[in-house]
Amino acid sequence: MTVKLDPMPLPLDHLTEMGADADTALILKKETLTHADLRGRVGRMAGWLAHHVPEKGARVATWATKGELTCLMPLAAARAGLVHVPINPLLKHAQAAHILRDSGAVMLIGTQARLKSLDVGDVPQHCRLINEQDALDAAMAFGGHLPPSDADPDDLTAILYTSGSTGRSKGVMLSHANLWLGAVSVAHYLGMASDDVTLAVLPLSFDYGQNQLLSTWYAGGAVAPLDYLFPKDVMKACAKHQVTTLAAVPPLWVQLTELEWSEQSVTPMRRLTNSGGALTTDLVRELRGIFPDARLFPMYGLTEAFRSTFLDPDLVDAHPTSIGKAIPFAEILVINDACELAAPDEEGELVHCGPLVAQGYWQDAERTAERFKPAPELSEHGGTAVWSGDRVKRDAQDLLYFVGRRDAMIKSQGNRISPQEVEEAALATGLVAEAVALGIADERLGQSVHLVVRAEPGAVDAEKQLPKQLAKELPNFMQPQVIHWREAMPLNPNGKIDRSTLKRELSA
Repeated sequence: MTVKLDPMPLPLDHLTEMGADADTALILKKETLTHADLRGRVGRMAGWLAHHVPEKGARVATWATKGELTCLMPLAAARAGLVHVPINPLLKHAQAAHILRDSGAVMLIGTQARLKSLDVGDVPQHCRLINEQDALDAAMAFGGHLPPSDADPDDLTAILYTSGSTGRSKGVMLSHANLWLGAVSVAHYLGMASDDVTLAVLPLSFDYGQNQLLSTWYAGGAVAPLDYLFPKDVMKACAKHQVTTLAAVPPLWVQLTELEWSEQSVTPMRRLTNSGGALTTDLVRELRGIFPDARLFPMYGLTEAFRSTFLDPDLVDAHPTSIGKAIPFAEILVINDACELAAPDEEGELVHCGPLVAQGYWQDAERTAERFKPAPELSEHGGTAVWSGDRVKRDAQDLLYFVGRRDAMIKSQGNRISPQEVEEAALATGLVAEAVALGIADERLGQSVHLVVRAEPGAVDAEKQLPKQLAKELPNFMQPQVIHWREAMPLNPNGKIDRSTLKRELSA
């Protein structure tokens, strides 16, 4: 039985109350926890945290691989009245040090190697460093079990730092209600149930990654966290745990479609979800071919409002590049440059209103004011809205299509060029597996179009054929001046192609 849509938020740690005692909640490497076990361990971890950090609202950071600690902490910190600051384990000490200083964390729990990588100046003066295993052992032995909290759902409970691909990363402030309603919304529209098993392959410091835990537990299901080295590890884990729900970002989906999937890993799959970038028509076709019985959910989101839209799987084949319509609890408006509601097929900015909107950026009033502004007058919800900076169009059926970011548009010879349009043309040739179009400063053109690609495995004479194919499909002003061939694309800590790194390299 799937979950019902309940718009009343509760304190985040009440998610532990949703599953049946004997049902599996967390599949770890060495043991499996039931929902009763999960409740007990969250209570003990919360009691231990509250004992060592008695100040309500204090920030507690984690910098560890995906496992028991990082799965328990979002709920345990919430129960203890603290604010959890998860640090992506892929970050290096300089980025982690920025997050620690910016958040004012009073405790950092991490793996020994990560803690040792920090210099004295990296750590705030009053921040206590604790080894991950020591913290787990002490918490599980602690006698002061905390019951579910009575926190105000509007209280701050987490700060998620963006990847920081452009400048210093900023912390997005999320309340209990933000995370609770995000879990309810996703569990509902995905149709999740208590017998679902989610393979958590995305970083838990990423809003999309953390929701893998929260939405599954809200539905009473089980989560199998996985830190993978190779795409084949994902396929093997799907078979081993009989995974029903798999979430990924486009670069990972591309790699997964290049594998020969076993029947054991495909048969249990009920749903695939995508965010962090648009799916291409070819990628949709390949995923549908591998998982013919699984429902495919293309989605769009941003950390500042968690998730904005999803496309009904029944519409995917007919509208493979659409990002769909608003998710439950989200009001999505397309606002044109005249600050009016955009007409069908008119480009505008995606504006997200409603209770999923975050509380702003931690200790950064200037950047908060740039992104978090009053909702348009025509908004039904009103209040503060997130003005995403993303350009979208709405068709006559009210389906949304991503056009690009205003600041990512390529301006060449007086023309505004969508990078996505160039990328889709390259991918449609079948000669490349991944493509990134960038505008690089050019004295004559303003910007010249550079295309960075990775060849499709097995493609014949791709370097010679790609320019010829693009010449047939794109107008002259959109043709890449330079095509760069790569064996692999750089990825940011959230697994997305790192466009900023590519742009820096090409601009050097």
